[in-house]
Amino acid sequence: MKITANGLQIEIDVQGPPEGEPLLLIMGLGMPLVGWPEDLVADLVRRGFRVIRFDNRDVGLSQGFESCGVPNLVAASLRYLLHLRVPSPYHLADMAGDALGVLDALGLRRAHVCGASMGGMIAQHLAASHPSRVKSLTLIMTTSGARALPQARMAVRQALLKRPRSRALPDVVAHLEALLQVIGSPLYRPDPVVQRHRLEAMVRRAWRPDGTARQLSAVVSDGDRSALLGRIQAPTLVIHGQADPLVPVAAAHDLQRKIAGARADIISGMGHDLPAALLPRLAADIASIAAAAA
Repeated sequence: MKITANGLQIEIDVQGPPEGEPLLLIMGLGMPLVGWPEDLVADLVRRGFRVIRFDNRDVGLSQGFESCGVPNLVAASLRYLLHLRVPSPYHLADMAGDALGVLDALGLRRAHVCGASMGGMIAQHLAASHPSRVKSLTLIMTTSGARALPQARMAVRQALLKRPRSRALPDVVAHLEALLQVIGSPLYRPDPVVQRHRLEAMVRRAWRPDGTARQLSAVVSDGDRSALLGRIQAPTLVIHGQADPLVPVAAAHDLQRKIAGARADIISGMGHDLPAALLPRLAADIASIAAAAA
């Protein structure tokens, strides 16, 4: 269903009892709300959460920014490397405003917040700028953006920026399969048939690569969030794969050092995805930090 949040039309999905502990899930770059696996959502609901997922602006079924055009990501990367300002049609702080708007639209004063990848960057802004609204914070496979941190290898970055041969469903799905093969968990490879069906459903729902490019420009434009992290007051858990090729695990240790009292769960063999075999562990982690907030 669509709601108005931060002045935008945002698609949301809410599962769990109305009286359950609100848990806001913020997805990563270019990924819609269905990027959060249904099995994970079901597990969290069984644990008593009222789980709220939403499509970030510019992806899925939420409002887009097509009038802003498609950014030149090569130029943006060069400007970043040269320490120059990177223009972007919107910023991660604006996207944090969207997340806050979702809570407002649902009448929720406070919620547990969990963000994955870019969603974790958005969650950092939300927790730092609106500490009274965040009960607990879970950051999955994300980073502060500090420049000194190790970066993904060139082959991994090229896989992220590559486009499918066409917008036909088989080509798009093949492109996403290839990307997940590069960034996914080496010890937790998915069932290829199950993954293909899931990707096909996601692409049929909405495939918006131009929106993904605009989101990526917002990530590059955001830069280093280290100065924000000292303002985070919520109990925080950092979850990261030891084998993450896109956001190397040093980013998790950096977050843990910079967020007061943060705990970490570093998972051997996990890459930059949410493997089915690890979903019970992720749900238990989220419930654990939520309990610490209580």
